[in-house]
Amino acid sequence: MDYNFDEIIDRKDTDSIKHDFYGVNGIPDDAISLWVADMDFRTPAPVIDALVKSGKHGVFGYTETREDYFLTLQKWFTENYDWQIHSSWLVKTPGVVFAIAMTVRALTNKGDAVMIQRPVYFPFSKVILDNKRILVNNPLIYNSGTYSMDFEDFETKIIENGVKLFILCNPHNPVGRVWTRDELIRLGDICIKHGVTVISDEIHADFIYSGYRHQVFANIKPEFGKITVTCTAPSKTFNLAGLQVSNIIISNRELKEAIKNEISRTGHGQLNTMGIVACKAAYEHGHEWLQQLKAYLAGNLSFVRNFLAERLPKIKLVEPQGTYLVWMDFTELGLTEKELEKLIVSDARLWLDSGTMFGDEGKGFQRINIACPRVILEKAFLQLEAAVNRL
Repeated sequence: MDYNFDEIIDRKDTDSIKHDFYGVNGIPDDAISLWVADMDFRTPAPVIDALVKSGKHGVFGYTETREDYFLTLQKWFTENYDWQIHSSWLVKTPGVVFAIAMTVRALTNKGDAVMIQRPVYFPFSKVILDNKRILVNNPLIYNSGTYSMDFEDFETKIIENGVKLFILCNPHNPVGRVWTRDELIRLGDICIKHGVTVISDEIHADFIYSGYRHQVFANIKPEFGKITVTCTAPSKTFNLAGLQVSNIIISNRELKEAIKNEISRTGHGQLNTMGIVACKAAYEHGHEWLQQLKAYLAGNLSFVRNFLAERLPKIKLVEPQGTYLVWMDFTELGLTEKELEKLIVSDARLWLDSGTMFGDEGKGFQRINIACPRVILEKAFLQLEAAVNRL
């Protein structure tokens, strides 16, 4: 089947966070919404068919997964990442952020230190602080248009703060890095040395651009698997976030049991029926759709890259190696944060994610979601160009 990613789908009045909540967020109603990480594309046809079939059955009782669900996951991770998982490692949750929160609560105590690498997905900070843990930041180094890890600072802060837990984002949201095997080995060896457990958020792993390869952190060394909670989900890959299903892989039995006990204390039981149906159908039948989607996204990225270089040279693309989220550097415009926000929202009529959402290290940056029909992306950048030219 050939999928048409140029189709414009009207998502208004569907209770979409992305398209129906302008006013409460202080955004003009006519702004183009390119912020939160869901796509403006329909999920693959076989997923829709499976959901319709389940809906027509008409009984929505308590649901649990059977062996075929796990075997579908196992096949996906084996074929795509050469990662052999076992059924005893699986913990199903309604979302990755929920899983991270449960892990923080299960493996640390109030007052313990948890490390992140800003600028990074903002719920990491919220989960740490809301649970009364100490947030330790190992900021990424931005140099010559790309980001790297500061390993010396990483180890020093682990020692100085007694860090118990580290949240790794790979591929990294929002800066788009796909960490190399060598980088991950160096990072993991430091964590092993100092007894640090790792939450590896790999939710964007299926979106890797040509020339790069995703490395499952827990699969690099057996020792890494023993200290890692790997967070995966079909939600970003197949645009299923609203169905709330994630698959958390934990090979260390003690870690797994501690996290399952913490989940049990929340009263959380079975997953959403439709989430299970969609996850299984997506991993079984969504490969061709995903390949076509990634080719389309590569075209969108090429458009953004060329537009900025030719028409907005003061706005720099931080070249993404993965994800459909693009990090753009506006610092050469010399604007304050308030002026930059006015430029984006009031003048260009765009709804993006302000860089400061991801930490102070994001000042002067904006994150844009390019998972939309190209004509919408083109309109957005024309509006941005006009706004910049009026400065």
